[in-house]
Amino acid sequence: MQSAAAVSISASAIATGGGARSEAARRPGGLRVCGLRGEALACPSMRISPVPARLAVARAAAATNGAVVGSGEFDYDLVIIGAGVGGHGAALHAVEEGLKTAIIEGDVVGGTCVNRGCVPSKALLAVSGRMRELHDEHHMKSLGLQVSSAGYDRQAVADHANNLASKIRSNLTNSMKALGVDILTGVGTIVGKQKVRYGKAGFPDKEISARNIIIATGSTPFVPKGIEIDGKTVFTSDHALKLESVPDWIAIVGSGYIGLEFSDVYTALGSEVTFVEALDQLMPGFDPEIAKLAQRVLINPRKIDYHTGVFASKITPAKDGKPVLIELIDAKTKEHKETLEVDAALIATGRAPFTKGLGLENINVVTQRGFVPVDERMRVMDADGNVVPNLYCIGDANGKLMLAHAASAQGISVVEQISGKDHILNHLSIPAACFTHPEISMVGLTEPQAREQADKEGFEVDVVKTSFKANTKALAENEGDGIAKLIYRRDTGEILGVHILGLHAADLIHEASNAIALGTRVQDIKFAVHAHPTLSEVLDELFKAAKVNSGVSHSVNEPVAA
Repeated sequence: MQSAAAVSISASAIATGGGARSEAARRPGGLRVCGLRGEALACPSMRISPVPARLAVARAAAATNGAVVGSGEFDYDLVIIGAGVGGHGAALHAVEEGLKTAIIEGDVVGGTCVNRGCVPSKALLAVSGRMRELHDEHHMKSLGLQVSSAGYDRQAVADHANNLASKIRSNLTNSMKALGVDILTGVGTIVGKQKVRYGKAGFPDKEISARNIIIATGSTPFVPKGIEIDGKTVFTSDHALKLESVPDWIAIVGSGYIGLEFSDVYTALGSEVTFVEALDQLMPGFDPEIAKLAQRVLINPRKIDYHTGVFASKITPAKDGKPVLIELIDAKTKEHKETLEVDAALIATGRAPFTKGLGLENINVVTQRGFVPVDERMRVMDADGNVVPNLYCIGDANGKLMLAHAASAQGISVVEQISGKDHILNHLSIPAACFTHPEISMVGLTEPQAREQADKEGFEVDVVKTSFKANTKALAENEGDGIAKLIYRRDTGEILGVHILGLHAADLIHEASNAIALGTRVQDIKFAVHAHPTLSEVLDELFKAAKVNSGVSHSVNEPVAA
């Protein structure tokens, strides 16, 4: 799922977008940034007519950059393997650029995000948010409201999630068909340079050629050794999203995005939760200060306990009247600590790339821990460290940033390159969110990451924070729990990271994300005007609180020198 994937920027991503960022990444005028395409949720009747003239220009431009071009030597200008959000975003942008495009899908359109991730999980979280509010008697009374006992229909809640996924899946399919994208059903395999074979069981395979190929096969839940999955009492997020039951007591292995969101759902519906975390602290992927506050707000007041610094070395499903058994060992010494007996266990230990069977061996490509190696332009690298011409990999399969909207942005970036326009995506400008109640969002570096970079490059980091308790809109809704945190360079005002915990944090983060993408400095964005009273004023106060040593202000509309 989008917010539940392992959201950690890989070393290669930080190298291209972080510490030793290229001049293009640091200079607003030199970086063209992609975002999640609105068409994913748009009305299927919307049409964008391909422009043949644009294709001619694109091919001419591509020829000057050494791309393979031609008029009729290939079946398609672009073939995409995988019809998730990343593949969909790339396909729609390719059509806009006048490219003849096909997309191959062996499962269902929408991939993990739509069918087993972002979309159905948000439906469940919408339910948990309302249930949590209705059960909060103090909160309701503070607003002058009286609510009788609230309940829920488990099957109706599950149907809500399933119906939403079906609707979005249909929208994605219809939008591609309406634009002329060929949807080819089957499992795609690369059989040689610019050649793909696809097919499904019981039918003969077909082979097609393409000027360019994008791998967008996504990921699957990662299940550590020793854990037996039965899909009923021991399961992954794929199973949990069906909400076939609400256990009285459930253990959640992993306290990242997946684990946090499901703890929000299960506790709101009446379950008791036990976290099992291998590292010494909960929420290890978050900024430490945000994680500490999140624990105080999202975990301590709820029916949640936790074990940190331990591995679940073995998990046995419930059977023959016995509960689920979880054997815990010390993460450092590997000695047995205790055995938990619970009603169910959710395995939320991250995701693994789905790259088997792609035929990468046919083009001398070797995966790294299952991930397809790529450069900063998402071009696939072979075993000798050379770029494989006309082959790209986006999304979870390359491991740079396992988020649905990152996959879409990478796909759009690739299409820009195929069309003859060089483009490098700044991964540090891509936001992430955890849709708990309240929400958590972030973009850029955490404070430890920023200080490590500052030590290496010799600049000073400063941090400012503002509280939701000082925001009129948050107080009007009696939702004052939360903070916003800005990490920036004191000498230049460059925004290095922003982290928010609070009401609608997932919506608020984009102002900071766009500022990083465009190279806007705090001394400029502090003059932006925000409507009053709105939650956006949390960021307004945050930017105004920042102090820059240089005293040099740059116009928002003018490029800032690197």
